[in-house]
This record gives sequence, structure tokens and C-alpha cells, in this order.
Amino acid sequence: MSEPVIFFIDDDAHIRQAITQTLALEDLPVRAFADGPSALAELTADFPGIILCDYHMPGMDGLAVLQAVRDCDDSIPLIILTGQGDISTAVAAMRNGAYDFIEKPFHHDGLIEIIKRALDKRRLALENRHLKAQVRGLTRPGPRLLGDSASMQTVIGLLEPLLNTSADILLHGETGSGKDAIARYIHENSNRSDHNFVAINCGAVPENLIESELFGHEAGAFTGADKRRIGKFEHANKGTLFLDELESMPLNLQVKLLRVLEERKVERLGSNQPIAVDVRIVAATKSDLKALSDAGEFRSDLYYRLNVVQIKIPPLRERKQDVPLLFHHFALIAASRYDREIIPLDAAQAAALMQHDWPGNVRELRNLAERYVLMGTAALSGPETAQLPAAGGQQTLAEMLDAYEHSLLASALKACNGSIKEVMMQLGLARKTLYDKMKRHGLDKADFKD
Repeated sequence: MSEPVIFFIDDDAHIRQAITQTLALEDLPVRAFADGPSALAELTADFPGIILCDYHMPGMDGLAVLQAVRDCDDSIPLIILTGQGDISTAVAAMRNGAYDFIEKPFHHDGLIEIIKRALDKRRLALENRHLKAQVRGLTRPGPRLLGDSASMQTVIGLLEPLLNTSADILLHGETGSGKDAIARYIHENSNRSDHNFVAINCGAVPENLIESELFGHEAGAFTGADKRRIGKFEHANKGTLFLDELESMPLNLQVKLLRVLEERKVERLGSNQPIAVDVRIVAATKSDLKALSDAGEFRSDLYYRLNVVQIKIPPLRERKQDVPLLFHHFALIAASRYDREIIPLDAAQAAALMQHDWPGNVRELRNLAERYVLMGTAALSGPETAQLPAAGGQQTLAEMLDAYEHSLLASALKACNGSIKEVMMQLGLARKTLYDKMKRHGLDKADFKD
């Protein structure tokens, strides 16, 4: 993101000089123009600053400049300078979308305060636009996993060498811990990504229908089977089949699943013709399948067939360092969906989120982020989240803030592709301060470049 700048438009050379010097003394970069057209000629939709414009000018007055600026980008703040007592002009300007107006003569302190607020608004608008564009660009489901914690980096490290293999994978994790997201990540980052990702929840399909759902059926195979149906295995051919809540699969069907995994062939119900399928299985469970198999509640042969590679997904309470990053990510997605702007969490709110144990795991955090985008800070203290504690408890405030700072820095470096200049702009930090913080947290910009 480019450096912020103020375009100041006034036909009076003395006023241009005076205000330019005033802004320069406040370290506010400014470019002065004698008329509207010369400033508008250099204006673009990604203009990183604001407009300060006199109303009474020959040719193109302030309201005409305002309309032209809004035609370029209606989120660029424009401040109108008006003559004393010219209330009708001020009202017209505000109705037409001006950010604010200032009556002449004015106090410089008041002008500087308004300008700084407008610059902050523009910075936030551009940041939200940039991040929303990134979210919209994620056209494929689950293209990446977020998390800087050691446990998530371990998961990513285990997955990396498996992505382009045909190995079946068993995911084990609590409800809401992100098993579906990891299954999609595996598919979308594998050499099967051009083919179907097919998901089925084994616990959500009635027992008398799940065999047909998985293997398909021929017309007339059973009452109500009016036409042929292609099963999930066939539909996922050359792609990935995600079997969620595997522990819920009936025992009699587990036998058939084991045979399909061994032979890579399926038979539709009502048919004796085997159909070869090239499909990768990613199975997920929240239960201890070894304990269930020992108790006779899950077939041990199927367990050992699927347990070639098992990935254990840590619950969110064991990787609280990732909470701010995940919250911000989910808030961006919600903001894009509902066309809302995001107000960043303050340190106390972030600390409270990190202190929570998140029994609903990532799903609970995602839902809270979505409510926050829709409801603002009320979502953090409403009845759904009344269980969120105040800062304190197991971690000190300093420890929580330190983890939050690490997460924000890493998130900004990722979003800016390791560009120090863009991170400085996004976080409002001086270069030396940013480098000092990166050194303290062990972050290297080279690690975040694509």
C-alpha cells in the first residue's frame, strides 16, 4: 500500500502555502493544486489519501470536485473549506457525501484532527478492500491452513510430504477442530485438485440409505429406486472422498468399505458388475477408534487399514496463539460476505478471546467472528459469549499480549507477502520498531514471501 497523502486544492496561492507549511510541520505529506482538474487528473481509485478542497473556486467549485471524486471512488474522504456562515454550502456538501467541512477562519488544531481522522478512515477502507479482495480470490475451498502455533506447524509439516501421494489419511480431532478444512486442504493442494472433492457425514445419513449413498444403486434395486444413482465413490473418481464421523458407520457397512479400500472397486446395489475407482480416502473421527475396536464397536481390520497415516488435530485451547489470527481471518470472510467493514479488536478484547477455552473449537470461534462483524462489540458480551472471561487466569496479560502481537505481525507479513513497507503501513509502525519486534518474535520477512 502506498504512502498516505493529502491533496489540497485552493486557487489562492497564499492559502496553499500557509496550509502546506502547517501540514508539513505535522509530518503530514501534502500536494497542493490550484484547481480541481489538475488534482483529479492524478486521482485513482486506489488513491491512498484524502482531499482537502476549498469551495469557492473559479470554474470547478468544491461541490463539483466532490462529485468527481465520488465518481472515482466514493470512499475517498473529502473535506470542504467554506466561508464563515455559509451553512447552505456545508449542508449541500454533507448531503453529497463530503467527509466533513471546516469554516474559515479555522483553528489549525481542529483542521489537523479532522485530517488525521479522515486519513485513518481511508487507510481502514483500503485495508478492508485489499483483504476482501484476497478473500474473494480464494475461489477454491480450503486452500490453506492458518496457524503459527507449534502444534499447527507440526500438522502442516506432517501433511506436506503426503499431499501428492495416494495414501489414505485418518484425521482425529474434537468436534469443530477443523477436520473438514484439513481434508479440503489435502485435496486442493494435491495432484487430484482438478477432480471432485466429495464429502459425506457417516452419522447424518440414515443407516438404510448410507450404502446407496456410498456405492450407488441401479434402477429397481429396492423400493423407491426409480432410476440409477451414482454413489459417492464413483463421483469422487480420481479425486478425494471425505468420510466424516467414521465411527458412526454401521458395522455391516464397514465390511464392505474395507473390501472397497482393498480392491478399489465398487458394486452398485442391484448390480454384480464391479466398477474400478481411483479415489483417495480421507476419513475423520472424534473418537478413539482403537478403543472402539477393542470394545468390538468398530472393526479392527478397518481401523488398521485406515491407520497407515493418522493426523491428530489439536483443539483450539491447545493453540491459543492462533486465536487472533483465525478470528481476523474469519472476520474478513464474514465482512466480504455481508459487505461490512472490520473494526480491529483492541488488546483487552483479544486477550479475553485468548483466555477462553473454546469448547466448540474453531467452529465456535468462526461463529463468534461472524457475529462480531454483524453486531460489533456487542457480540463479545452477549448471551452467546457470556462465558468469555476477562483477561487474567492461566496466562498473564503480558504473555497474552505478547502472543497476540506475534500473531498480528505474522498475519501482516503473510498478507503483505513479506513487504516491510506494506507491513509498516498496515500496522502503523516505524521501520526500526517493526524490525525490533520481528527480531524479538523470531520472524523473518523471507519466510513469508511466496
